[in-house]
Amino acid sequence: MARERHGQIIETPTEARQAEPGPSVLALLTASTGLAVLILGVIWFAFFRV
Repeated sequence: MARERHGQIIETPTEARQAEPGPSVLALLTASTGLAVLILGVIWFAFFRV
């Protein structure tokens, strides 16, 4: 359990790592990957299409 000492919260390393990445992390990863694929597709169609 977190303790407070001199106005600071003290946690063990295990306690500090207990947070779970929420659905926003998955949404950000999906959106950024999709945007990267879209940009690379546009570049490919603009410069390398025969």
